[in-house]
Amino acid sequence: MTPQPHTLWLHRFAVLTACAALLPIVVGALVTTVGAGMAFADWPSSDGHNMLAYPWLQSEGDKFVEHGHRLAGMLIGILSIVLVVVTWKSEQRGWVRWLSLTILLAVIAQGLLGGSRVLWDRRTLALVHGGFAACVFALMASMALITGRFWRQSAQPTQDFDRTTLIPLAVLTPLVIAGQYGMGGMVRHLGTALHEHLAGAALVLVFVAASSLKAIRSGQPALKQSGQWLLMLLLSQLVLGAAAWITRFGWPSTGYVSVQHAPLQIVVRTAHTVVGLLLFATAVIYLLKILRLGYLQSRHTPTDSERPVLFSNGHTLSVEGGLR
Repeated sequence: MTPQPHTLWLHRFAVLTACAALLPIVVGALVTTVGAGMAFADWPSSDGHNMLAYPWLQSEGDKFVEHGHRLAGMLIGILSIVLVVVTWKSEQRGWVRWLSLTILLAVIAQGLLGGSRVLWDRRTLALVHGGFAACVFALMASMALITGRFWRQSAQPTQDFDRTTLIPLAVLTPLVIAGQYGMGGMVRHLGTALHEHLAGAALVLVFVAASSLKAIRSGQPALKQSGQWLLMLLLSQLVLGAAAWITRFGWPSTGYVSVQHAPLQIVVRTAHTVVGLLLFATAVIYLLKILRLGYLQSRHTPTDSERPVLFSNGHTLSVEGGLR
């Protein structure tokens, strides 16, 4: 099935929205790392200025970072509104239209959470704000998948694959990652659950590695691709996690002493948070791919033209494969 021009542009805009969402996510993770969440005591204004009127480029330090996060959030709000308009104009599937509206509502809720964190000065709200960002990004990534070529062109019958073990494992994997991401947020925002976060890393390692290997061996190119991404992100996250520990607590046996808010520590801890979010979103995409392929597989029943013809000499003849 060849995508129509209007649906092709919808997919491209959905991808753009998801990619642009990484900007406030990265800057937001940086805000937490440097402790700039309360650089301003007011919201949605910044030191009494309208958000667009604040002299951002003349500011510095925490205020520069925090206001940059606010501007990036405003950008995603605008893109989400446009995404709804484009979707309702070009998309025929009703549930996809409502998905775009859900994304917009989630972005609004995310902005309100961020504002409430400032107005009430509650670290617990910062924790919820950071965790909900992963859910919003996963929704945007799902929108990009659903409007893309895979979802539309996978209407053809697919090769058989073992759904009985793939689906339960694929369901549990993002749940385990979400729990680990939440404990990571507790470490960053509340200074608690450090050892629980370390134990959770082992659990994530088991589930993601198992899902990756299952996906790579599934015989489905789309699942194999997701499995490779899961494995790559998992390895990156493990390295970043070890680096985050070292840059925060030091490495006495080597003589390395950590320096709080040193550039290396800021980069590593921020990257660790962002890659964790990407790992969660990739696991969600992997689950959606399995559910889509499984649904198509369950619906497909071979037609008479697809069933092989058995000859008396034991050979079979199929339309696709010829004489066997």
